[in-house]
Amino acid sequence: MRELTRAEEEVMQVLWKIKKGFVKEILEHFDEPKPAYNTVSTIVRILQDKGFVAHKAYGRTHEYFPVVSKNEYSKMHLSTFVKDYFSNSFEKMVSFFAKENGISVKEMEEIMKMMESEVKKQKTK
Repeated sequence: MRELTRAEEEVMQVLWKIKKGFVKEILEHFDEPKPAYNTVSTIVRILQDKGFVAHKAYGRTHEYFPVVSKNEYSKMHLSTFVKDYFSNSFEKMVSFFAKENGISVKEMEEIMKMMESEVKKQKTK
């Protein structure tokens, strides 16, 4: 799966949110200043070529919908991020964010609870 550009990701965020839509409907979900209709139309076609989006034709108009879920893309994107910036170590990534982003004690405790819960689930498999 290929990585998306910022503009492609913005369009995908809208499609993931609305589930399906025509270019006009996708455009309605952008903040001002909205991109041009033709820009969004071009991006959607690029996303289709990349295999992220498909469409249903109604005559000459197309209703687009995602074929890659947000969760699938997030997993791939996070894996690449961890590999490229943290030597493929989630431990280094968590440590970095804990140190550099001033995570509060309460937030760290919540993260630890989630991790402990996940460890228990995986041990019972």
